[in-house]
Amino acid sequence: MKVLKFGGTSVGSAENMRRVASIITDVEGSKIVVLSAMSGTTNILVKISDFIKNKKTDPALHEIDFLKLKYQAEVEELFHTGVFLEKAHILLSYYFNSLVSKVQEIYSSELEKEVLAVGELLSTHIFQLFLEQEGFSSKLISALSFMKIDGQGKPDMEYISGSLKKILEKNNEEVIVTQGFICVNKLGKIDNLQRGGSDYTASLIGAAIQADQIQIYTDIDGMHNNDPRYVEDTFSVEEISFEEAAELAYFGAKILHPQSILPAKEFNIPVLVKNTFDPLSAGTLIHNSKIPDNRIRAIAAKDGITAIKIKSYRMLMAYGFLKKVFEVFEQHQTSIDMITTSEVAVSLTIDDDSRLNQIVQDLKGICNIEVENELSIICVAGDLSKNKSGITAEIFNCLKDIPVRMISYGGSNYNLSFLVESTHKSKALNLLNHGLFTESKKHETLVKVI
Repeated sequence: MKVLKFGGTSVGSAENMRRVASIITDVEGSKIVVLSAMSGTTNILVKISDFIKNKKTDPALHEIDFLKLKYQAEVEELFHTGVFLEKAHILLSYYFNSLVSKVQEIYSSELEKEVLAVGELLSTHIFQLFLEQEGFSSKLISALSFMKIDGQGKPDMEYISGSLKKILEKNNEEVIVTQGFICVNKLGKIDNLQRGGSDYTASLIGAAIQADQIQIYTDIDGMHNNDPRYVEDTFSVEEISFEEAAELAYFGAKILHPQSILPAKEFNIPVLVKNTFDPLSAGTLIHNSKIPDNRIRAIAAKDGITAIKIKSYRMLMAYGFLKKVFEVFEQHQTSIDMITTSEVAVSLTIDDDSRLNQIVQDLKGICNIEVENELSIICVAGDLSKNKSGITAEIFNCLKDIPVRMISYGGSNYNLSFLVESTHKSKALNLLNHGLFTESKKHETLVKVI
């Protein structure tokens, strides 16, 4: 069995839903299809939730009406028989009436999650109705019946595996449709896996059922060697290791959710990243099998970085100082991206500055602090474990004209990261692309031009 996940753009219109149905037909064997909300829906639902929170009834109702009109137009195009069109309108009435009723309720985090869940519930119900119209052997199962998180927000894999096994034993349809992103918490209330969680859902399902493969369909031909928004002539990477893909996802490659491939990696399930709009393209295969080493695979960049320089002579020949520093970040639930140290100073970066003021205040009690904003981390990912002669020199030479604020190397065998001012990001990406991925090196880096 395979798991196929389609993102918001892939199901963003009636035309795209037809395309997804065609792709499903071409994939052999039984499959579980995981869908995101239609593109743009979740953003509008977030706005509706904010209006409810701030008791702005009229704007909330206006957004609901706007969203309903969008869906009505799509179902009118998608369904060509009176019976199924009528069912689709009944479906829309149910969910949008539910949203209207929530506008009158008292805001809570539970209500917000119920509102946000509507996007995935709508897309999957509409898509399943379309499959029925087209004569597919398919069944819709609710993610709320098997996808569960514990008190720390982590997936309850025992519950997920057990519940899915029972569901699949009772259903022998060739296509099982379910929602990405949404789940229930330990209290049985509607919750979610955070933004971008549909990839995570697909990976969790794949791990739970020991799938043959997980296929992630998006709007680009796999993972590219660089960010095509800033660099021309990028190309998709034919294959990449889980470790390299994880580094790229965390450090800015938007094509995958940073957590999404962890369950697949743990259970050694290959992940194939494909383009919904060009399904014949090879895409990128992420797997644990042996991949030729000593190669630079790709480059990614992460914006919105804050650097904190911590200096204290009490660090000199002392122990326990870094423990105190890290305890401050732990107390304020803020993760650290990069870190470098010297005898009397430590520099580190964070991408969540929501608790920065509290962190700075607490650190001032033990050291001197300097804070710098509007920075970007550039990640060069590949198999650097054997330190092939000349690789690092090549990378550094590319950035000889870029002021680099921080360098992280050696913490991972698959990542060399640089901190630069965000104004230099685009230039740095292009310089690295030119220096590391020239025509003569495309064969050497084992990539395929798409």
